[in-house]
This record gives sequence, C-alpha cells and structure tokens, in this order.
Amino acid sequence: MVEIKGLSKSYGEHLVLNDLSLRIEKGKITSFVGANGTGKSTLLSIIARFLKANRGEILLEGQRIDAIKDFDMAKKVAVLKQMNNVHIKLTIRELVSFGRFPHSKGRLTKDDNAAIDQAITYLALDEIQHKHIDEISGGQRQLAFIAMVVAQDTDYILLDEPLNNLDMKHSVQIMKTLRRLVDELNKTIILVIHDINFASCYSDNIVALKGGRVLKNGKTSDIIDPQHLRDIFDIDFDIREINDQKVCAYFR
Repeated sequence: MVEIKGLSKSYGEHLVLNDLSLRIEKGKITSFVGANGTGKSTLLSIIARFLKANRGEILLEGQRIDAIKDFDMAKKVAVLKQMNNVHIKLTIRELVSFGRFPHSKGRLTKDDNAAIDQAITYLALDEIQHKHIDEISGGQRQLAFIAMVVAQDTDYILLDEPLNNLDMKHSVQIMKTLRRLVDELNKTIILVIHDINFASCYSDNIVALKGGRVLKNGKTSDIIDPQHLRDIFDIDFDIREINDQKVCAYFR
C-alpha cells in the first residue's frame, strides 16, 4: 500500500498540492485523472522521489519513502516518465536490459537475461528486439520502455501518461498489458491518464484531483457517474454501458 499524508507542494507562491491525503490499494490499477494543472503528474513525481514535497509524508508498505535507499527503492518501484528521450543508439533488447540494473549493477546474469526475455515476450517484441529504437514507431518504442519497466520486476509501477501521442491500437495494447500485469503478476500500477474511457475500462480505482486536492476517490464503477464527472471536468457526460463497461460520451 502507498499512504500519502498531508502532502503539499508549491512552486514559489503557486500551490500545486494542498494538504493531500490518500491511500492507494496494492494489487490494483489506480488512475489519477483531472484537468490539466490539477497536480496529477506532480503527485506521481513525488511518489517516485523525483520531486520533494514541501510538507507531508509518503509511506510505502509502512516505510517512509525518503528513508529507503536508492537501490532498494529501485527494486520496489519502477517509474516511466512522460517524456523518454534516449540519445544513444540502442536496440530494444539493450533498452529493456536497463531495467535489470538495480539487480545486476550492470553485469547481467542468467536470471537477468531470463527476466529480459520474459519482458520482451510479454510485450510481444520478440521479432523486433534487435532493432534499434530509432528504427521503430512511437508505439513500439513505448512498448519497449514498458518492457524495460516489466524487466525491473518491481511490485509497484508508476506511469505518467503512458498513452501520450499513441494511436488507438498501441494504446489498447498497452492498457491490456497493464491489466495483465495486475491480474497475472499482482503488480500495483499507478498512472496519470487523460482519456477517461481508458481509465473507466481498465482501472480498478480512480483518484480525481482538482485544485491540488483529492476531489473524488473510489472504485471506478462508482466514480464513472455523470455528476461525479461533471464535478471533476466541468462538462456534461453521457454514460453508456457496453459489455458491462461504462463508456463516457462528452462530444457535445
């Protein structure tokens, strides 16, 4: 479990997170949603220890994250940022192998290579694993980065807008993979996502931020409600059920 207590973050006089408290369930997909500028990515970055809060604390399995050593943290939490620009020539396999660094310290063992093989297969990248990442599409590149995270083999995975700039096919492929990671490998996934329908169809829980605070927090089936969504996004929604999943229409 991730427990956030009284978290505040400001940039100068601009308060981004305001005394925010939250518990995130283990073994679930939790999606952070909300309008731009509500603090979603900032909150994720503080959980990942990329940013420091002005006040408050975060506990991971009951331990303060600022008390966890870097290599121990990297064995517990894998992070994929929104922008992933690699400026050296790497194959997909070489990129995925970076996920094993917390375990191998750069000297890959038989077990490390087995984990890399498993991650590549899990993301269906076997046939192109020896291609360079500058030779593949943006969607394939994002799959490779997620394979790197899978190879890291952590209990917790943090993703900041993993579907950004992807087409529908790759977006669905990535969300299905995240669902499998939770259902089959018992991972805990926390992600920032803008597409409310992907959040609705693949998340267990939704946390909606507004004004730097938690506005709504609960099971996805409860949050995907016309009034709740209007409170979050300030627009009207029409909710339809298709194959037992709630789909949000807002193009009017």
